[in-house]
Amino acid sequence: METEEPLVESWRHLLSRYSLVAHELDRALQAGHGLAMSDYEVLDRLVAADGCKSRIHDLVGDLHLSQSASSRAVARLEKCGFVERAMCDTDRRGVFVTATDAGRALHAQARRTQVAVLKEHLA
Repeated sequence: METEEPLVESWRHLLSRYSLVAHELDRALQAGHGLAMSDYEVLDRLVAADGCKSRIHDLVGDLHLSQSASSRAVARLEKCGFVERAMCDTDRRGVFVTATDAGRALHAQARRTQVAVLKEHLA
């Protein structure tokens, strides 16, 4: 058991650091842009995707959120006009989510906030 202790301590340190950075990032994004961290992550994945568009199934797979939390984040962003949903032309079961011009602009602003928080806590 004693040989496992460094591994457990390393895990605890990682969790503590993640919690701190996630909390600070969520706070800064909320204060500066009205975005929850999960909303920002959806926008970030979409902007990084080819054509700022992704199938919702693929988007959910990329996020650290449950399917229902991801769907709620997409719904909040859609309600604000930052993303749009559309049916897939080739597969009627598929739904695409696309970042709008307003969503891309918000992402660009929020990206500066994200990078500032990451530099402060991880650099």
